[in-house]
Amino acid sequence: MSDGSPEISWDVVDLLGEIEEIGGDPDLVLSPLDKLEEPESLVALGRAVDALTLRVDLPELVLEIQARTGFADAFCHASEARARAQDIATSVCAVLVSEACNTGLEPMIKSDVAALRRSRLGWVKQNYIRADTLTAANGKLVAAQNSIGLVRAWGGGEVASADGIRFVVPIRTIHAGPNPRYFGRERGVTYYNMTSDQYTGINGVVVPGTLRDSLVLLSVLLEQETELKPVEIMTDTGAYTDAIFGIFYLLGFQFSPRIADSGGARLWRIDPKADYGAFNRLATDRVNLNSIGEQWDDLLRLAGSLKLGAAQASGLMRMLQTNNSPTKLARALADLGRIIKTMHLLNYFDDDAYRRRILVQLNRGEARHMLARIIFHGKRGELRQRYRQGQEDQLDALGLIVNAVVLWNTIYYYCVINSLAPPVERQPRSRGSGASVRRWRR
Repeated sequence: MSDGSPEISWDVVDLLGEIEEIGGDPDLVLSPLDKLEEPESLVALGRAVDALTLRVDLPELVLEIQARTGFADAFCHASEARARAQDIATSVCAVLVSEACNTGLEPMIKSDVAALRRSRLGWVKQNYIRADTLTAANGKLVAAQNSIGLVRAWGGGEVASADGIRFVVPIRTIHAGPNPRYFGRERGVTYYNMTSDQYTGINGVVVPGTLRDSLVLLSVLLEQETELKPVEIMTDTGAYTDAIFGIFYLLGFQFSPRIADSGGARLWRIDPKADYGAFNRLATDRVNLNSIGEQWDDLLRLAGSLKLGAAQASGLMRMLQTNNSPTKLARALADLGRIIKTMHLLNYFDDDAYRRRILVQLNRGEARHMLARIIFHGKRGELRQRYRQGQEDQLDALGLIVNAVVLWNTIYYYCVINSLAPPVERQPRSRGSGASVRRWRR
């Protein structure tokens, strides 16, 4: 393509799927990706690293990360910001561990240690643990992870994925919703959170029940306050709509959802007379360019308002609806999104490396969720906060502790890998005839 867009193969033989007749209509069926076997050298390195890595208890790990990063300094008193009790960092770490493990304060209490007495921990939980301090502390951990050389091999923070982890809420509250598939006969919440390509969690929000409004993704992205600035966002199948593709494009982001089942995916065209070969029967819907042109200035104003924080993404649907019907602006946004979505679908069908990259990033988020489940073990892993603020504070504390574990592992993996690296010869700078050759470690 002359406009710089990625080349797309229109030959069905070259695609990763094939067009089949399903119910009399053509449909594109994707072929599964082949499994890539790990080289034996990588497997051996993994065993060596695992054998040399330390084993520590979670409270000790959190205290060590606090000593390295000073993240507890971000926690200040709600009404007396400069008030600092002696050894307050230890108290903060103890409360965070109790929240993340869902055990309550009892296991952390030590009457012979002033920083761990019941009265101190209760006071810290009430006055220090809240949304703004949790966000600031998390930013310190994300920055610390970003500064490690090993992490740059995983990614530079430009890519992130979003997914939800679900918790049963067995108490009566309006801040939980039903879904028999995930919560059985109980009600529950979804902690919809974003994971960077460096394995760090950068933001999250609590949704009653399960995710229905895909614009929650936009809120999580625009309201994250870490030093990372992701520009490509990957999600699972259920988190995309035409409007999401459109607003992400206007905001300068690339939206790259995984397509679990391409069946029924609609391809859109601009020129009704264009010949797309085998795709002619798939791309039967036409984008309304006139709608986009008429509303273009308002679309840009909408994007600017979201970017500058003058409008909140959570209220975007109300702005685009009138009496439960989409406005002209909403229809134009959807038409724009259909162009971007069609390009994404064609790239997704054509490029196995693109599909694999999306899958790898989503697996990073799943790995964080598995770790979060292990940590959040108390009370059968059920969330028992009655109000939304309490739910978000506790799950943000869980995300913070998961980031601390990720950072600790990264630091020690980096040390172990460096210790296993073979020495390399390096010629010293000329300092006269007496210069000698030294051995350096990478």
